[in-house]
This record gives sequence, C-alpha cells and structure tokens, in this order.
Amino acid sequence: MTEIDYEKLAEIELQKDEAADTQAGQEGLFVPPTPGDPELNVNHPYYDVARHGIIQLAGDDSSGRKVITFSCCRMPPSHQLNHTRLLEYLKYTLDQYVENDYTVVYFHYGLKSLNKPSLKWLQTAYKEFDRNHKFGKKITYLNYLSDLGEHLKYDQLNIPQEVIRHDENLRRKQKGKLPPVVKVPPPRPPLPTQQFGVSLQYIKDKNKGELIPPVMKETVSYLKSKGLQVEGLFRRSASIQIIKDVQKLYNQGKSVNFDDYHDIHIPAVILKTFLRELPQPLLTFECYDHILGITSVESCLRVTRCKQIIQGLPDHNYVVLKYLICFLHMVSQESIYNRMTASSLACVFGLNLVWPSKGTASLSALVPLNLFTELLIDFYTNIFTARTVPGEVLP
Repeated sequence: MTEIDYEKLAEIELQKDEAADTQAGQEGLFVPPTPGDPELNVNHPYYDVARHGIIQLAGDDSSGRKVITFSCCRMPPSHQLNHTRLLEYLKYTLDQYVENDYTVVYFHYGLKSLNKPSLKWLQTAYKEFDRNHKFGKKITYLNYLSDLGEHLKYDQLNIPQEVIRHDENLRRKQKGKLPPVVKVPPPRPPLPTQQFGVSLQYIKDKNKGELIPPVMKETVSYLKSKGLQVEGLFRRSASIQIIKDVQKLYNQGKSVNFDDYHDIHIPAVILKTFLRELPQPLLTFECYDHILGITSVESCLRVTRCKQIIQGLPDHNYVVLKYLICFLHMVSQESIYNRMTASSLACVFGLNLVWPSKGTASLSALVPLNLFTELLIDFYTNIFTARTVPGEVLP
C-alpha cells in the first residue's frame, strides 16, 4: 500500500475519532480541563465547576499513575457552586481515572471554615465513595502532607498555599514545633547492571552495545508469547511490592522468570515503569512542544507530521521507540480479544513516552499526546519504514 493510501486512511479514521469526541463533548462524557487551559470557556459543559480549580491533575504517584487532587480550600460559597454539578463532575472524573489505573488524592483543608452546605456535601460525598467498593478499596487516609512522600512524587504536586499553611498549623499543634529537617543522603552511583532510572546510553554501554534494554526485550517477549489476548493488558495494576522486587532483581542483574508470579500484568507494569523512570523520555524533551502541536495540523497531514517528528529523534531513541511501537501495534491487532485498541493503548502509554522538562503535563496536553501516540500505533508501518539503524531488532 502506498503512502498516499495510508494518509487517506489516517484522515478517515481521525475524522471518525473527532466526530466521536464531539459527540462525547456534547454529552459531557469527558474529563473537564482545569483553569488556564485553553479549552476552558463558557461553552464548556462543566465550566461552572471547573473554573474554580477544585479538581486538578497534579503529578504522579510512586507507581507513575497520574494524581487527581481535590482542594477543599478552593470551594467557593454555596451560592457560587452547584453541589449536584460538582458531584457529577467528581464522580465522572474519578470513574475515568480510577478505571484507567489512576490515583485519586483529596487535600483536606479547613473544613470548619467551609459554609454548612459545602461541609455537608463533602461529608456525604466521602461516605458515598467510601461505601463504593470500586473507590473505597483504593482510598488511603493520611493526616499530614509529609505522609504523601511515601506514595507520591511530592515535589511535583501543585499544593495550594492554604493547604501548606494548614498542614504546618496541624503539626505545630500536634508536636509543639515543626519536625526537624531531614538531610537527604547524596544519590548512590548506579550499579553496572542498573536498568531503571538510568539513560538508554548507560544501559547500552553496560550491555555490550545492545540497543534494546534487556528489561524491555524480556517483558515484550513474554507479553508477546502469553499476553496478546489478555483482556485489559496494560490497563490493570499489580502489587506495588512485587513490582519493586522485580525492579530490584533487574537492577542487580539477576534473572527474572515471570512465570513464577502467575500474573501477566506484572511484566506489563514493569515495561511501563521502565519507560516512566528514564531520566529523559523516550520521545525526548525536545519533541514535547512539537507533539503538542499535532492537533493544529490538518487531519490528512498528521501522519506525515508524526513521521517528521520521529525522524528527528536520536538513533538510539528511534530504535527503542520503533521496537516498542511495533509491539503495541501487535497488541492493537488483537483488540477483539484484549479490548486494547490503539486509542486505549495511547491513553496508557502517552505520558510514559513524553513529558515536559519542567512540571507536569496539564489535562489539555493529554489530548495531543494521546493522539500522537495513537497515530504511531495505528500507522506504525508507514511512520517507521523510512529509516533504519544498524543493529536494530524488532519483536
């Protein structure tokens, strides 16, 4: 099939997706953007709630899942906020992100200072979500912001100043003074066998010039042989402790037999974790702004634009990306069994392939990031055929 045929197919498919997105938007079935996002305007179905910034996307937890914050301190007087609308907004946001293996965090602040209707609404909402099995089993209650460090990348969170001051007051009352500052020891040099948290170049140098990192090759090989038809592949979570144990084995250069764990989702999570812990994203920081611009490109030209961006990657990044996308393309071809279409996979992998050099991606950035990733997967054959690198391998 010629490139022109692929472009036409891309245009047709994207037009279908855009029509579906438009319909979903009319029904309100999507996560509303946060204040400051260009998509937030008076025509937005949740504008009356979203404009207050009560619910926001804010960083990652220790497993790389995105964090949704609910800032009680931003709740306005009851006459400025429809609590029924807020509950709808909250329920749908939670449903979307929890189902997609996301984390939800509430920042409790100054409940006594809230007006009675807002306080009563919050108490009712907490009870309802606590009773709900799907959400209740995922809730962790913490007393102080410092406790978040065990679960989240604390420095990435956009915590309101009111919350910080309230937390300091709570700790003063509890202990009489602020806890002493804990000195963080200097980072240890990586092991020669390190796989997680080091650059692709480091792994290559320590593995006799192999371009594909061992952890990626082994997880992809295992999933290809035993996981292609598993429903919800890459959408399910796994035991955090087991994931840490497997990471430790890889970093120590020890062998890992995924059959021993009897859980196909463990190698899937390990693959996502590896990508997420790279010091620089696989698609590089330099490509981030270019990728965000994909939605401003005409539908019929988007595949060509994807190809142009990919061609600008360093050789090593290009080879590893090609290896990964080739595999994800295989997964999408089995979507009748695993329910993981290119769109579903893009939602999972988009933010694991690229993120901004400073701060975290906003909700509005998810649309172009996921669209770009979806195009890579759907049109893998077309996008990655124009360039080959010596030593590259495919799954």
